Amino acid sequence: MLLFLHCADVHLGAKMTAKLPKELASERQAELRASFARMVDYGASLGVKAVLIAGDMFDSDRPLKNDKGYFYGVVKKYPNIDFLYLRGNHDQEQSYEESLPNLKTFSEKWQRYSYGNVDIWGAEFTQENCLSLLDSLQTDKDKKNVVLLHGQPSNGVGRYEINLKKLQGKQVDYLALGHLHSYAEGRIDERGRYAFSGCLEGRGFDELGEKGFILLETDETSPYGGINSRFIPHSSRIFQEFTVDISDTADIFSACAKVKEQVRASQRDFCRVRLTGKIKYDGETLKYDLEKYLSPSFYYLSVKNETVRSFRQGDFSGDLSLKGEFVRGVLQDGSLTEREKSQIISIGLKALAGEKIDE
Repeated sequence: MLLFLHCADVHLGAKMTAKLPKELASERQAELRASFARMVDYGASLGVKAVLIAGDMFDSDRPLKNDKGYFYGVVKKYPNIDFLYLRGNHDQEQSYEESLPNLKTFSEKWQRYSYGNVDIWGAEFTQENCLSLLDSLQTDKDKKNVVLLHGQPSNGVGRYEINLKKLQGKQVDYLALGHLHSYAEGRIDERGRYAFSGCLEGRGFDELGEKGFILLETDETSPYGGINSRFIPHSSRIFQEFTVDISDTADIFSACAKVKEQVRASQRDFCRVRLTGKIKYDGETLKYDLEKYLSPSFYYLSVKNETVRSFRQGDFSGDLSLKGEFVRGVLQDGSLTEREKSQIISIGLKALAGEKIDE
């Protein structure tokens, strides 16, 4: 039995300041580096032969010296483990400069690395080879064949688009993919299947849920060509998002209480709450009140207030003032959505009252 790890999209050096507050971005960058090291520690404890990196080890073509140094340090720590590094769309240039005996790389042509009866194939997509690369793969049908690529299944013909039909009948047992940031798997043909390991750690609320890597194990009794795979949850923190309808709440405090009751997430995680529904009270400060109330319950909390304040014509039917005329006029405008009416009325009432209007 041989063991391998399949990971991808680590994105060392990702700035993350666009997704997280500046004070948390640096800490999250350090967690990304530590996550890669912990994964290799785990693999070493099991006796893996190689770590398969299916692209985007770094977030940039020109990684920072500290990130490259960290990566090299992990590789050097385990000279008995091979690191098969295939570059993706983020780390095409200057990703590796140091020559290490256990750091194996790829180019635009197919490269094979053999471990017992397992052949691991890999090649990097270019504008020149993207149409012909899959056609040129020639494997040994008597071997267990693992193919390493960076891209996603597609019927298209562009770079990083993989037509799985071109791999059918090529004796591929396992296609190790990178590019998509969530775990996913599927079939190639009767013999083989593909899998995305996803990223090791989420970097924003566009990367929700548990992240990790895949453990590969050869097995002569396996019905799928002798390569078993298992997703290993690994992320130190996860991003979670909850939607709470607060239409039935009477005020800001009752809204906060309802959210606290419904949102269930670990104190170590990133949490986003989307507030929806129609409310009859002024929810201008709802986002800030909720963040202050619940922030101690999570590592980081983000609140998106998507509620609509309910204004009714009957509430202003006897109001002959400029305010009443303004509200009735907006409510009767058939070209506006409910949200637009609510926003316009809220801003207008503030202006009429001489209050400061947030930009």
